[in-house]
Amino acid sequence: MKFGGTSMAGTERIRRVARIVQRQQAAGHEVAVVVSAMAGETDRLVNFCREANTLYDPAEYDVVVASGEQVTSGLLALTLQALGCKARSWLGWQLPIHTSDAHAKARILEIDSAALIAAMQGGEIAVIPGFQGLSEHNRITTLGRGGSDTSAVAVAAALKADRCDIYTDVDGVYTTDPRIVAKARKLARVTYEEMLELASVGSKVLQTRSVSLAMKEGVRVQVLSSFIDDDAPPADSLPGTMIVSDAELEGQEMERQLITGIAADKNEAKVTLTRVPDQPGAVAAIFGPLAAAQINVDMIIQNIAKDKGETDVTFTVPSSDLARTQALLEAQKDTIGYFRMISDSHVAKISVVGVGMRSHAGVAATMFKALADRRINIQAISTSEIKVSVLIDEDETELAVRVLHTAYGLDGE
Repeated sequence: MKFGGTSMAGTERIRRVARIVQRQQAAGHEVAVVVSAMAGETDRLVNFCREANTLYDPAEYDVVVASGEQVTSGLLALTLQALGCKARSWLGWQLPIHTSDAHAKARILEIDSAALIAAMQGGEIAVIPGFQGLSEHNRITTLGRGGSDTSAVAVAAALKADRCDIYTDVDGVYTTDPRIVAKARKLARVTYEEMLELASVGSKVLQTRSVSLAMKEGVRVQVLSSFIDDDAPPADSLPGTMIVSDAELEGQEMERQLITGIAADKNEAKVTLTRVPDQPGAVAAIFGPLAAAQINVDMIIQNIAKDKGETDVTFTVPSSDLARTQALLEAQKDTIGYFRMISDSHVAKISVVGVGMRSHAGVAATMFKALADRRINIQAISTSEIKVSVLIDEDETELAVRVLHTAYGLDGE
């Protein structure tokens, strides 16, 4: 079981979490719990580091920011004990959770789970701080923002758990953002691949890295809400959304659903370089410096070369990286040989995702027609086996999502 920052924000919410955990143990399960820091706490600790030293040592930064999860794991263990449960906290270095040495963005290598399994078999609830681990040099490491989801999936894999329940402030994965489309429906099951695509194109329910790890290790993940009443359906009745393999979905009704969900991402900026020489190496000269600077490029369009032997190249980057992208390309202008750079940060990426695309034609055509009927202009297109994404004007984001939700028959009651 994993509980996020909003679920752990204060004594009363931690009591609510403890009651949810207690009910699972009372149902006969062996339970391990992974917790995040209280909402806002990690930001507070990060600011302390910046105030202490703007050029802070990443190893000491990890020592500071990992303390947020240490606090909540101890508090939850104490609260469970007050309810009469046998419980203890296990810090990242006590298990230990072995990670790489990349401070602030470490990757989990392995988890020594023997002592943890023995304690759980003895009826003890294990409370584990998410987000943290131990490097080969015995230094505390952290996994990067949102890393508690990854911690939970990794612990579930190490324990060979039947299920990993991730409790959050939403009660599952929806066909789209319910704040945009009131008729959005909660999905009973989603495949790992669909969840990966949805997470990568704007759905904020789960961290992409945790879904990737669940897919690799075959961990069944359920997303459900921690903001529930005591008489709410138990997690074992699967009231949330299960994220599972394609094989588990075989024969299920949802497998016949063409589109699983629609995601929108306004964190996009479009860059166009005009009159780029149409010759080998020109495109490499554009994207090589961006890759070296760790700037992620998404959609790429190269227009057909004109008679002059020149072409226009358009691509998108995260809007937070636009200024760096512009500076890098300006510095490389003579090397690349482009004429003008045009950028636009008022764009949004709309994506339709579904495994049903593999066996159905016309998914993209439905999307293009639905947008055209509402006079929404498409500026760029990219596709994968189970996803079609388009770039549109940011002001038309909500309209596009509603139109497509209806066009694919996703509207519920």
